[in-house]
Amino acid sequence: MNLHEYQGKDILNSFGVRIQRGIVAQNAEEAVAAAKQLTVETGTGWHVIKAQVHAGGRGKGGGVKLAKSLKEVEDIAGQIIGMNLITPQTSSEGKKVHQVLVAEDVYYPGESETEEYYMSVLLNRGIGRNMIMYSTEGGMNIETVAEETPHLIFTEEIDPATGLLPFQARRIAFNLGLSGLAFKEMIRFVTALYTAYIKSDASLFEINPVLKTSDNKIMAVDAKVTIDDNALYRHKDYINLRDLREENPIEVEAKAVGLNYVDLDGNVGCMVNGAGLAMSTMDLIKQSGGEPANFLDVGGTADAARVEAGFRIILKDPNVKAILINIFGGIVRCDRVAQGIVDAYKNMGDAIKVPIIVRLQGTNADLAKELIDGSGLDVQSVVEFQEAADKVQEVLG
Repeated sequence: MNLHEYQGKDILNSFGVRIQRGIVAQNAEEAVAAAKQLTVETGTGWHVIKAQVHAGGRGKGGGVKLAKSLKEVEDIAGQIIGMNLITPQTSSEGKKVHQVLVAEDVYYPGESETEEYYMSVLLNRGIGRNMIMYSTEGGMNIETVAEETPHLIFTEEIDPATGLLPFQARRIAFNLGLSGLAFKEMIRFVTALYTAYIKSDASLFEINPVLKTSDNKIMAVDAKVTIDDNALYRHKDYINLRDLREENPIEVEAKAVGLNYVDLDGNVGCMVNGAGLAMSTMDLIKQSGGEPANFLDVGGTADAARVEAGFRIILKDPNVKAILINIFGGIVRCDRVAQGIVDAYKNMGDAIKVPIIVRLQGTNADLAKELIDGSGLDVQSVVEFQEAADKVQEVLG
């Protein structure tokens, strides 16, 4: 589950991570009120207005701007809220901005200059350990840093048996070139950040930039936070942080009816039971010259209602030219799945306008094929994987 910047910062703050303070606003009037409140609390006269969308690169699309007066706060917030923000991480249509974060200006003058760093905490699946990735090149795309100056990226692997050890936090501060108060502040920052990552059951914390202020404070100026969906049962308060407006509406609908669905860019819809078989089916479609339009796992109970829900969700994609149903009947009998397909097809009437290819293998597969073949519907039944590939190729022309 992805979070907005302000939500991620709230979580960080709750674990003692110093953050750039801010207040979320839904309109220009609320933005002005937030700026006034921040001025009283922090003494700052300038404010940063940040679009709150689930996408990086907001500044490049005009979604992050500095306001030097309350009038500018009002004008900038009014411009950003409601706009379709296009960034390197959005589609060409962009994402509509529903709210902004009015944040304090932390780039205030002082005896020393500010410095920006990059830092993230994530799971290194290759070694099965959490990892802190960090760099002196904050404020830039980490992909660009990795490509052009890979020697400026450091990693700290963390043994799950011991957690982050003090010497590792010190090494991070040292590699970032810090000393004195800033060195001690970075140790506290890293320690609190890793604690937040573990205790919130996050799958990613990305802070870009981590800022060293002119008075040597270390704080998170931005926060990209992803919480592990499978751990939400332990964090009931986090569930309400989900912003469905930021998610694919078809995926949201599928989740509501208990289907595991991921929207893709292809032309062949997939309806499969089991993630492994679903991946194999997508490979099959690719080999036949098509492109999978989705990942859809209907689970072990592919009855008429579930199949019909799957049909309706797949057909919301106008790019779908054919549907391939590939079910292995282990727990669920193939003849029941076949009857579900027939019933769902009849219930939907003329809504189905693309060819459907069905491959059912497992318990009562022979009875299932008889049901499909004798239904009189425009559904093509196959037995082998290669047959399914040939049929996909045939219907796509």
